[in-house]
Amino acid sequence: MTTINSKLFFGDQVKLAAARDEDVDIMMKWGEDAEYLRNVDTDLARPKTKDQWAVEGSAGSNSVYFRLRTLETDELIGFAAIHGIEWNNRAGLLAIGIGQSAHRNKGYGSDALKLILRYAFHELNLDRVGLDVIEYNKGGIRAYEKVGFQLEGRKRSMVYRDGKRYDVLIMGILREEWENIHN
Repeated sequence: MTTINSKLFFGDQVKLAAARDEDVDIMMKWGEDAEYLRNVDTDLARPKTKDQWAVEGSAGSNSVYFRLRTLETDELIGFAAIHGIEWNNRAGLLAIGIGQSAHRNKGYGSDALKLILRYAFHELNLDRVGLDVIEYNKGGIRAYEKVGFQLEGRKRSMVYRDGKRYDVLIMGILREEWENIHN
């Protein structure tokens, strides 16, 4: 007998949701948070226009993008995406961010990680999900390790911030590893 997961988009605290028009105003505020910008990307931290935020995460055939909303209040708190999907290799890359500092360290990110990985492995049928994370993002690294990501390598001295150089860590998880941990 096949079991269908009826809670595909729902975790314990958050849900994977489609973009809404009103999200852009909230996301513009995230763009004023240097900590958020510097943890979510290696690119220059800079505010974006409304139009830039509006197209943020526009899914092509090689990406799946969700907004993260709380189950309790339906409040927009972040995003999660699988991008750079190579369908022939059944592999993709994870991107995730929790927008406001008030929503960080509350378990939302860990719950969202479990959700997006379950989606990647059980809905997209991927065998591997990888990610890059800047070495100073200790909270992110802990969350990734907690759900089963393993360190695979590093790009040395890749990011330059505030007069210091940082490595970018390469992490990955295989479907078999995920299922051994989460079944």
